[in-house]
Amino acid sequence: MTLQPNQFENAPIFAIVIPCFNESQVLPDTIRILGDIVEDLIARGKVARDSFLYFVDDGSRDDSWGILSAANKETPRIKGLKLAANAGHQNALLAGLLSVCEKVDCAISIDADLQDDVGVIEKMIDAHLNGNEIVFGVRRQRRVDSFFKRNSALVFYRLMKILGVDVVHNHSDFRLLGKQSLQALSKFGESAVFLRGIVPLLGYGSESIPYDRKKRLQGRTKYSLRRMLSLAWNAVCSFSVAPLRLISLVGALIFIFSCIMSIWVLLTKFFGYAVHGWASTLLPIYFLGGIQLLAIGVLGEYLGKIYLEVKKRPRFIKERDLL
Repeated sequence: MTLQPNQFENAPIFAIVIPCFNESQVLPDTIRILGDIVEDLIARGKVARDSFLYFVDDGSRDDSWGILSAANKETPRIKGLKLAANAGHQNALLAGLLSVCEKVDCAISIDADLQDDVGVIEKMIDAHLNGNEIVFGVRRQRRVDSFFKRNSALVFYRLMKILGVDVVHNHSDFRLLGKQSLQALSKFGESAVFLRGIVPLLGYGSESIPYDRKKRLQGRTKYSLRRMLSLAWNAVCSFSVAPLRLISLVGALIFIFSCIMSIWVLLTKFFGYAVHGWASTLLPIYFLGGIQLLAIGVLGEYLGKIYLEVKKRPRFIKERDLL
């Protein structure tokens, strides 16, 4: 195919940011598949010649970085960042996006397992070229996921809506961000990063592209139940004060219940039906004690988040960068 001299004049410099943790089994296929997509987009003038892949090794203990280093020597279009320690998926993804922020016009983030459909990448770029600063990849169906993961995700998104958190339903971290949104994202300094909640807050024009979730190419998922619960709790604590308000509501209801209970105890005592001790002692102690422990626990979680934020520790530490 013969390229015209001005074919890339207005084409955006584009990067695909891929966080990975112990993904040596899947990386060769991921590099090949995404590399072919970028080369095809360049050949057809959709993106600029300087476009590239940017992998973020989140402190892997296998040969992930060795594979990325070898790929970089073979072709400079494969670039990478190695974090000194495991910072977590959200921080690794953020590290990649902030690293390419000043070097690209737009960036797409996608997980290394390629369960998100790479076939819609071109549609996402087209949507961006049509004026959308943010393009969300939205899962149309998740039949390849386990019953538990599929339904727990459904509960999670519904809970976020109930708590007033603005998240895109069935959207994970497969999205395109333009230069403006990347620069705006760099201004968020919180330690507990939840990009699915932060990106909609940016407020730029957006579009959603539906796709069907695919099976993982190789290996096993790194998102254990513990990690999923941790992400969900970070999302709740970082974007909603509803649990604190719920404590106030529960406290008001307990106060009303206690008033009714007191009246009942006095009436039974007055009419001589009371069994001494149980109603006025045991039930209130157990009930109020349980509520107090729950309330202290929720308050402790929020205080813990504040404690982590005020220390201003770095969210990630770079070890090597092949950018």
